[in-house]
Amino acid sequence: MDDTEHKFLTALEDKLWKAADKLRNNLDAANYKHVVLGLIFLKYVSDAFEERQRELLALFKDDADDNIYYLPREDYDSDAEYEQALNDELEILDYYREANVFWVPKEARWSTLKESAALPIGSVLWQNSKGEDVRLRSVSWLIDNALEAIEKSNDKLKGVLEGISRFQVDNDKLIGLINSFSDTSFTQPTLNGKPINLRSKDILGHVYEYFLGQFALAEGKQGGQYYTPKSIVSLIVEMLEPYKGRVYDPAMGSGGFFVSSDKFIEEHAREHHYDPAEQKKHVSIYGQESNPTTWRLAAMNMAIRGIDFNFGRKNADSFLDDQHPDLRADFVMANPPFNVKDWWHESLAEDVRWQYGTPPKGNANFAWLQHMLHHLAPVGSMALLLANGSMSSNSGGEGEIRRRLVEKDLVECIVALPGQLFTNTQIPACIWFLTRDKTGGLSPNGVEKRRRKGEVLFIDARQQGYMRDRVLRDFTREDIARVTDIFHTWQRTDAFEDVPGFCASADLAAIEKHDFVLTPGRYVGAAAQEEDGEPFADKMARLTAQLKEQFEESDRLEAEIKRNLGGLGYEL
Repeated sequence: MDDTEHKFLTALEDKLWKAADKLRNNLDAANYKHVVLGLIFLKYVSDAFEERQRELLALFKDDADDNIYYLPREDYDSDAEYEQALNDELEILDYYREANVFWVPKEARWSTLKESAALPIGSVLWQNSKGEDVRLRSVSWLIDNALEAIEKSNDKLKGVLEGISRFQVDNDKLIGLINSFSDTSFTQPTLNGKPINLRSKDILGHVYEYFLGQFALAEGKQGGQYYTPKSIVSLIVEMLEPYKGRVYDPAMGSGGFFVSSDKFIEEHAREHHYDPAEQKKHVSIYGQESNPTTWRLAAMNMAIRGIDFNFGRKNADSFLDDQHPDLRADFVMANPPFNVKDWWHESLAEDVRWQYGTPPKGNANFAWLQHMLHHLAPVGSMALLLANGSMSSNSGGEGEIRRRLVEKDLVECIVALPGQLFTNTQIPACIWFLTRDKTGGLSPNGVEKRRRKGEVLFIDARQQGYMRDRVLRDFTREDIARVTDIFHTWQRTDAFEDVPGFCASADLAAIEKHDFVLTPGRYVGAAAQEEDGEPFADKMARLTAQLKEQFEESDRLEAEIKRNLGGLGYEL
């Protein structure tokens, strides 16, 4: 993304967020996100529909020999008859489904929404199938009617779209939002009069992702249910490289891993010489989410970007109601909630997924890990975020499960993360990378790997990143590239070398000596210190004198504070 595109998106984010944030006076973040994201969804599907209409209209008029869409003008008696035929043809649903574009009924199109919202309440909008007048009841009703019409016309969205009338937002505020969303050309964007080379799908997808992050910040702990920081998602996807195959997330939230996988394919197209649109056809998306609202957010998130998906028949608990029981995925990635205590049910006591030990009833960390392993294909790879305690805890049999995972040679890499990466928790976290096959050879994504039997890579990334603001840390592209390059070099070549304080490859015997504790700091050691050339005796004399000065200054300040307090009548 060049600087002009970045400036355009930043300005758009700021403008739309300020418009949306006005709702905060009436609704909390947990509710007003549904209003805003619902409108973003309507704007996108309508824009995509209109874009397809323009493509079709051009095809209908193109008399190329191989164009099966061509409608000859000479087949019609008049221009008016021809124009009517073109308009009728534009309303054929199959033309949109074949291009993976959602069908948008007339009453749900953005132009209809904007025009109708500006009318007085009670105005006649259209006639229904019975010939009865349909009148404007409220703007929220108008939006709900549009969402319902889209859902009825697209099987993929059945049970996904949620109405907003229950939030009782004022008509004027909704009209303001509609106008703010309309007052930007998503199909022909410009900045300072110059055209921007961004597709409407990319712009609205970016806005949707930005809003999810902002809502997560606004909601705090609750917001983390559906949002994983982009930098962590990008790091995992870059390390796993899901170019093709089945991708599965059993705790998908709003689908961030799937979006990042889609972007990954686009960003690496030139490097690997493929057509990204064609390459995406070789990726299948599977997800599951227990929270009904978040499940809907994920489906809308995929629809925004035109990503095909299978999220099961409904929202459901991954442990108790697995929506993909027969799935064996090539890539499994997840950010499950850390240290969940109330996950257990007696029906899970002899579950086939607990191959390496029954997880403790009071902590779901190793339940998630084994659930993901159960769904991993024989040569697949997986990554999941877990609390740091998972690397060392022995409570509830966790140490025994960890030992078995290491002894079965399933653990490939452990990455220790820096603090303050999450909006919703300060619990220190790590990433576990596991695979069923370290024998080497061609992986599902077409990458040749070396034999890695009996080896585990440890990366201590706690010093990576920068403080984005007072409370949140983020990774730069260089941070992600450094960790990723180390992992891929270790996987693919014999040229890997340990970097003290950052990364080390350890064999199973070394891990056993550490009692199967997988904390990277135990294996990478301390970073090498640069020699400054100052003799030890001279350095100690200098530092001691400096410390003496600091003690004296501390005593002086203490005496000054006591005098000042005494003058105010407060003796210490």
